[in-house]
Amino acid sequence: MEKDSKIYVAGHKGLVGSAIVRNLKKKGYKNIIGRNHSELDLTDQRTVREFFKEERPEYVFLAAAHVGGINANNTSPADFIYINMEIQNNVIKAAHDFKVEKLLFLGSSCIYPKMCPQPIKEEYLLSGYLEPTNEGYALAKIAGLKMCQFFKRQYGDNFISCMPTNLYGPNDNYDLENSHVMPALIRKFHEAKVNNKPEVEIWGTGKPLREFLHVDDMADACVFLMKNYDGERHVNIGTGKEVTIKELAELIKKVVGFAGKLTFNTEKPDGTPRKLLDVSKLNSLGWKYNIELEDGIKSSYEWFVENYK
Repeated sequence: MEKDSKIYVAGHKGLVGSAIVRNLKKKGYKNIIGRNHSELDLTDQRTVREFFKEERPEYVFLAAAHVGGINANNTSPADFIYINMEIQNNVIKAAHDFKVEKLLFLGSSCIYPKMCPQPIKEEYLLSGYLEPTNEGYALAKIAGLKMCQFFKRQYGDNFISCMPTNLYGPNDNYDLENSHVMPALIRKFHEAKVNNKPEVEIWGTGKPLREFLHVDDMADACVFLMKNYDGERHVNIGTGKEVTIKELAELIKKVVGFAGKLTFNTEKPDGTPRKLLDVSKLNSLGWKYNIELEDGIKSSYEWFVENYK
């Protein structure tokens, strides 16, 4: 991937896509293209093919997806499986047909079985039952990963996949109904602080363990893999560190400066009890995360406050 290579970032306005664009620009890549949803509907096969035929991108980062937190996944599974499969089917097939040099598909750590041995190695994929609350999204992402493997195996396409852990950072979704745990808690604590509320409710028991990676680190890993990895098996991206949801809430409370107490609504689902990725493969390739959790939360909170309205 040369500095003047034509690079298409699908989902360039989203959490991951915007971070990839920032990282590419920082590294001196100049020929980056993107289309928002109104300009290019990735669920429409005809328009996707027209775009690839006209633009002829050489490298593709497939970061576009229909995403959401535990509530959104649990209540709209049909949307999550259908929309995501439409997007990835159209983009991957067009990348094959129009001779893209290399494509990186971004999945999610929810592809792994609910009761997976920890830390989770890449080879544990499809070794057990999925977490029911996000099964639709997980199945779509597994299908996308397998598409990349099979196109590589059958046609020799250089399509690779990576599986990030829980991400957070600038341009995250802070909607309380369908966001992930990190942005939801940042917003909850901020609003409780400005409204002088005595407490903040946390969904579940607070006991599940989660790993969090700042999206700027994620983007750096994606660009690194695009330049340095051509294997058929997907690669985990994470920190190799984990915290409980309770510990995360207390850390966000500290960063935000909320003085009240925490309450846990145990009638709400916990989701997967533990989800720590084994990142030894990525580390052995020569990449390691840079942004520590508290520093990342601080910068994310600053971004949220600036863009709250």
